[in-house]
Amino acid sequence: MRMKRKKKNNKSSAKLGNLDKKITDILRKDAGKAYNYKQIASKLGVDDPSSRNQITKKLAQLAAKKEINQVDRGKFMIEKGANYYTGVLDMSSKGYGFVIVDEFEDDIMIPQQNLNSAFHGDEVEIYVYKHRRRKKSEGEITRIIKRKRTSFVGVLQLKKDFGFVVVDDPKMYTDFFVQKNKLGEAQDGDKVLVEFDDWPKKADSPFGVITRVLGTPGHHNTEIHSILAQYGLPADFPEEVEEFANKIDTSISDQEIKKRRDMRDVLTFTIDPKDAKDFDDALSFRKLDNGNIELGVHIADVSHYLQPDTILDQEAYDRATSVYLVDRVVPMLPEILSNGACSLRPNEEKYTFSAVFELDKNAKVKDQWFGRTVTYSDARFAYEEAQHIIETMENKIPEDISIREEGSYTVDNAIVEAVLELDRLAKKMRSVRMREGAISFDKVEVKFHLDEENEPIGVFFKTSKDANKLIEEFMLLANKKVAEFIGKQKPKKTFVYRCHDEPNEEKLASLQTVVGRFGHSLNLSDRKSVTSSLNSLLKNVQGKKEQNLVDTLAIRTMSKAYYGTENIGHYGLAFEYYTHFTSPIRRYPDVMVHRLLQQYLDGAASASEDVYDEKCHHSSEMENLAANAERDSIKYMQVKFMQDHQDEEFLGVISGVTDWGIFVEIEQNKCEGMIRLRDLSDDHYEFNEEHYAVIGRKTKKVYQLGDEVYVKVKNADLVKRHLDFTMLGLKEDFKG
Repeated sequence: MRMKRKKKNNKSSAKLGNLDKKITDILRKDAGKAYNYKQIASKLGVDDPSSRNQITKKLAQLAAKKEINQVDRGKFMIEKGANYYTGVLDMSSKGYGFVIVDEFEDDIMIPQQNLNSAFHGDEVEIYVYKHRRRKKSEGEITRIIKRKRTSFVGVLQLKKDFGFVVVDDPKMYTDFFVQKNKLGEAQDGDKVLVEFDDWPKKADSPFGVITRVLGTPGHHNTEIHSILAQYGLPADFPEEVEEFANKIDTSISDQEIKKRRDMRDVLTFTIDPKDAKDFDDALSFRKLDNGNIELGVHIADVSHYLQPDTILDQEAYDRATSVYLVDRVVPMLPEILSNGACSLRPNEEKYTFSAVFELDKNAKVKDQWFGRTVTYSDARFAYEEAQHIIETMENKIPEDISIREEGSYTVDNAIVEAVLELDRLAKKMRSVRMREGAISFDKVEVKFHLDEENEPIGVFFKTSKDANKLIEEFMLLANKKVAEFIGKQKPKKTFVYRCHDEPNEEKLASLQTVVGRFGHSLNLSDRKSVTSSLNSLLKNVQGKKEQNLVDTLAIRTMSKAYYGTENIGHYGLAFEYYTHFTSPIRRYPDVMVHRLLQQYLDGAASASEDVYDEKCHHSSEMENLAANAERDSIKYMQVKFMQDHQDEEFLGVISGVTDWGIFVEIEQNKCEGMIRLRDLSDDHYEFNEEHYAVIGRKTKKVYQLGDEVYVKVKNADLVKRHLDFTMLGLKEDFKG
């Protein structure tokens, strides 16, 4: 009887493809650890003689080419250090990422297959190599040093025994797998917060745990809470923090007043937005016998109530800032402090921390004093009310003004004289700042009229007038002088500075190219020329169709301001020393400044620079998160507003051009949306990067940055906070 031969396992004895990369990948992931051919074979999941023989030969070849090291007989490794770098992963919406590495001129691209479970924003270690075909450096993530975040917002897609959470963030390239026992109370279609749990090596998706159900996608409160959750920002205070705050003694005591400079008899008032609920700064005004003016900048003494090493202080530090969304404020401090004890409300005595200046008629500082005070606010003005005084009473003398009622406030001679004199001094101070190289960013802010249900019923623009600039100048003065007072002391003392570096030269060159499209120009020859021409540009575009675009691009050329203990000055304000002293209700760095200033006034030694460096870094990070959340809430409300205007035609300006679409900003409400190139049906359009344009292949029709076009809303997606427009045509050839 003839025996049947066993069939060869062709798969096992087949040639192993791309073996050199597979081997180096294994060794890179365990850099510094030695492997023999059997361990490599096991990692690759092969155990037949042919495969092991191929691995043995390839190991010898790689060692001969010095790509790997033979550290012992039959044992190979890649040395740690060679071609390894660290950086932060910046994901694109297309699934691949980039890591900025100081040693390389260009960012290192990380293909999706080399991400190795890293997410956007993670601090990572990468191995850099030359791509065989493209000859450009690429990288592979070999280690996640620190996760930027572990919680993500998304929509649950529920299956029979498990679910997937599709994450909202376009920079998240994967969904989350959620086992049945980790779904909590979430139902199919809910918007949820999912916590990263694990990413097993052979799993296609990371595993997650649903920690919170946010609600139904598209509903107002769901989307607002989703924005906060996306950035890890709290919506409410923990119960124990509220209880602690409510037990604080907020009374004004004679014993405490004796420790302070009593300024309750000096004329004092606040000027704030009409809808403000907390008033953390006030101005006092007094004429001196020598003809000079005593100006007091009085700031709520938050540090009196916010004691170090308490749960309240820890909560305020963790938050680091108040967050201003379109329909609500998420405060840094509980209401009993932010709207109560620390709010400089009219006709109430309050503990304050003050910077008091003697100014001559030319607004020069002749003397200064810093310290704790007690003040009494005589009046509260909205910006509009102070502006009314400036505009209607500017040319009158005090004797011509009798006490009168003006809406919600009483005007008397003393207050009118104070407002007018402070306005005159503020204008002189602003003029000096501009001459010294400060940049005047008066970017239009988009605001919404909301009904009782927080539905947007109108859009308006907030602009800065004389009354706003009056307050701004004296807050800048206090911030600058406090920073100078500490910064110039010898020996050096640790302090919290607000730093702003010089603008990026490449971004300035790009801005010059863009503004040239609108007939403007910049002089980039030296620092003075840059600031002068930037100010001229910002002034010239006011009221023009390109204003918001140019303002936005000009701001983007600037370096990002941050908090730090090493003073580098503030480029945008042209100040050698600058800090944040004036808003401790809503910014934790101001609380730190108050504490340090008082310690040094009391003669204390310099605080730990390392401790405050870390606190500054945390505060800067939280400020950025809050700014992103605020932008997202504005975008959300713009999309919501445009949902009710889908049948209307709008005139807009092309604000951006890419290889996949055209961005258009509507002139009357500043809402921005995109027209996808594939939706331009009259031709096949190609992106021309040099001219910031797309050009029709057959018709040669051009849509270019800055062109005015008519558009219509095609789709308004509240969940993605995205507007799609339909192109109706260029303004010059649009027939309506």
